[in-house]
Amino acid sequence: MVTLDRKDLAKYPFLKESQSYIGSIGDSLNQFLDSPGGRLALREALSTVEHALSFSGKEIPPIPDIYNEPEAATTIIASYPVSRIVVSCAQDRIFLDRLVRYQAWVVFAFLQDESPEIKRFIKSSIGLPETGNELSLVDYIPVASRLAEERWRLINRVVVRGLVQVAPHEFDEIVRERLRYIMARGLPLKVPSSICEQIRPAVDRIRADWQKMVLEEFGQVEESAFPPCMQAILGAVTGHGHLTHMARFAISSFLHNIGMENTRIIELYGSVPNFDLRKTMYQVEHITGRGGTSTEYTSPLCSTM
Repeated sequence: MVTLDRKDLAKYPFLKESQSYIGSIGDSLNQFLDSPGGRLALREALSTVEHALSFSGKEIPPIPDIYNEPEAATTIIASYPVSRIVVSCAQDRIFLDRLVRYQAWVVFAFLQDESPEIKRFIKSSIGLPETGNELSLVDYIPVASRLAEERWRLINRVVVRGLVQVAPHEFDEIVRERLRYIMARGLPLKVPSSICEQIRPAVDRIRADWQKMVLEEFGQVEESAFPPCMQAILGAVTGHGHLTHMARFAISSFLHNIGMENTRIIELYGSVPNFDLRKTMYQVEHITGRGGTSTEYTSPLCSTM
């Protein structure tokens, strides 16, 4: 039987034990957010979201400082559900995706120096086998679909009677992506409008920070030098406006033509109403010649739009 202390709960706030610890505080959500502890948790949640938005997802993030003091641990544990509330109120799919990716990677960072007992407990808590070197196809496919390396493709794995062979050193990555899948499945939360209104200044700050990040990246290519029609479409994208199919095609091909990575193009659409990640990925990859076709489209002239 594994015993988790406050520091463990703070390192792995997604655990039901961590959520139970927060639930024992006793205040309603409105009361908690208005309390000194709630304000600290909101501040920590905002820091987490800010790190998530700037995180590349290509390397292990720095490990946050975790202290075992009751107040510090409680703040970090409480900031986990509060961060999910913040991104849900923001109503931007990119915020949700960035947050769960970052939080899953932070867990991955902690696991690198974790005890075998707690590693087994983490696996069990998210529905993975505690020991062994195999994973069922049902569990493997949702996880592997998020991993880009060729070694994760099913065609490159050994599969025996519906079980995929996984090397021991690969299981931390499996835990990370399984956790990312589970975290994303529960978002966005159905947050009462009164709560969203209560934290609106914090949500507005995150939106402003994200827009600044986007504009800073465009600054490298001088957004002011974009053709007027592209400036107008980009303004609609960042301003949560509606885009026609032609506008999507034009801005996607234009940004690809000037050298922007597909991932960044796709993320720009996160604030557009009815954003669909899978559909957007398909469209952008098709336009840029990476979706099974070698055709790379050129952006139309403003005069033809």
